[in-house]
Amino acid sequence: MLTLPNLLTLSRILTVPLLVALLWPAEIGARWTTGYALAFGLYCLMGVTDYFDGYLARAQGAVSRLGIFLDPIADKIMVGAVILMLAATRDIAGIHIVAAMVILLREIAVSGLREFLAGLQVSVPVSRLAKWKTTLQLIALGALILAGAVPQYPFVQMVGLATLWAAAVLTLLTGWDYLRVGIRHMD
Repeated sequence: MLTLPNLLTLSRILTVPLLVALLWPAEIGARWTTGYALAFGLYCLMGVTDYFDGYLARAQGAVSRLGIFLDPIADKIMVGAVILMLAATRDIAGIHIVAAMVILLREIAVSGLREFLAGLQVSVPVSRLAKWKTTLQLIALGALILAGAVPQYPFVQMVGLATLWAAAVLTLLTGWDYLRVGIRHMD
C-alpha cells in the first residue's frame, strides 16, 4: 500500500492545509502576494504529483485499489479547498461564483453517484472529457492563485476566470454523462 504512487497521492491530501494557510491572510483582508506566490508554487507541485502518481503506478505495475480510491478524492479535496479559499478572498466573486458552484456541486454529486453505483458493483470509468475537465479546473485555479501573486497583470485573472467558465461547461457535460449511466441503475 505504501508505494511511491500512493505516497504521492497522500502527499497531495496532506499538503492541502498548507495551501489553504498560504492563502489565508488574503481572506482576512491582507493582500499577501508572497503567500499567493508560494501557494502557486505549491499548487503546481501538487499538480505535477497528480500526473506522476498515475503515470508511475501504471509504469511500475503498481496500480492499487488504494490509489484508485484516493486519487479522485485528492483531486476533489484540492479543487474544493482552493475554490472555497478563492471565493473567501473574493478572487472568485460576482457571477463567477456560479461557475465555481457548478464545479463544486458536480464533484459532490458525482462522488455520491459513484458511491451508490459502487454498492451495485457498477464501475464508472473516467472519460477523456472528464480528464480535460480536470485539466481546465487545475489551469483555472492555478491562474487565479497566480493572479493574486501578480496583481499588476490583470490578464492573468481574466485567463483564470475564462478557464473557470470553460471548466464549468465541461463539468456540466461530464456530470450529465455520469448521471445518464447512473439513472440506468436506479429503480
